[in-house]
Amino acid sequence: MKKKVGIIFGGKSTEHEVSLQSAKNIVEAIDKTKYDVFLMGIDKEGKWHLNDHTHYLLNEEDPKLIALNKTNEKVAFVPGEYENQLLNTNSTEAFAQLDVVIPILHGTLGEDGSIQGLLRMANIPFVGSSILGSAISMDKDIAKRLLIDAGLNVAKSFTFTRTTKDKIDFKKITYELGLPLFIKPANQGSSVGVSKVNTEIEFIDGIEDAFKYDHKIIVEEAINGREIECSILGNDNPKSSIPGEVLPTGDFYSYEAKYIDEKGAILEIPAKLNKEITNKVQHTAIQAFKALNCEGMARVDVFIDHNEDVIVNEINTIPGFTKISMYPKLWEISGVSYSELIEELIDLAIERYQRDLSLKSSFDG
Repeated sequence: MKKKVGIIFGGKSTEHEVSLQSAKNIVEAIDKTKYDVFLMGIDKEGKWHLNDHTHYLLNEEDPKLIALNKTNEKVAFVPGEYENQLLNTNSTEAFAQLDVVIPILHGTLGEDGSIQGLLRMANIPFVGSSILGSAISMDKDIAKRLLIDAGLNVAKSFTFTRTTKDKIDFKKITYELGLPLFIKPANQGSSVGVSKVNTEIEFIDGIEDAFKYDHKIIVEEAINGREIECSILGNDNPKSSIPGEVLPTGDFYSYEAKYIDEKGAILEIPAKLNKEITNKVQHTAIQAFKALNCEGMARVDVFIDHNEDVIVNEINTIPGFTKISMYPKLWEISGVSYSELIEELIDLAIERYQRDLSLKSSFDG
């Protein structure tokens, strides 16, 4: 019997369009002989729509104009139940008993533990990290602290909130970190709101821009090194793909380069690394995955500096699945096809759900 797989995509985030592209690729790649797909698109206002897989996207071939096809059928969850948790609000009838959900929601409310908490409350297995791993990996400040505690190298940085914004001093920061610098919102992905700055004017503008996207920002040293990425797959015993290298054609690996401009970066897969460095990168990526309590999948981004030290940049717990995304490309070169990757992620989600069911939820003495 086919498993029923729900795909939740879109979302109320700056990465809405990326999610639409990722969902499109998953729908095309999933093995239709093994899975029936049910689509739930979230618009930019946060409303949920039941979608037909034949016409759920508008302008689907144009990354700049791609949009969700909104419907009149909306979705509601019934937390606490183990059956009929998803309702069509027009009829209040359950529309499907899902075996698993793939939340392919990038950024805010999708990658930060929010959707994971909802699915936990609704007792539905889901792909990817659970609440804690999602939340701490999304917050670059908290993630850095835990990675340091695990003995891993990270770029030096300063963290500021809106309440400490008046303490931001360009001269003091550049004395400690040098130039150029990167300024990032603490809780955004895909390089949204990120600036590379070389002057005080650019610094001031970068601070203002980052605070448009989050209440907390990171000012970080620029690492002069090679940008390497690994795809991680697994729960208790994760494995790493072959590493790949990102060679941006612009100033840095921007949002446009990652998801829109196919010429925005050269992706060298596999990366030209010797065996020793390859093993070091893979080992570091798995350590970082475990240190941040990740499960299922993640893409770990690192730098290799001139001393051949591996420095963890960040972890993305719901990496892109677009046609130019590194996560599925790395697994494909490592011998795991797109459809096999989706199947393994589904199996990992169900495995974790069954494991969690074995835990006691009350004290009986």
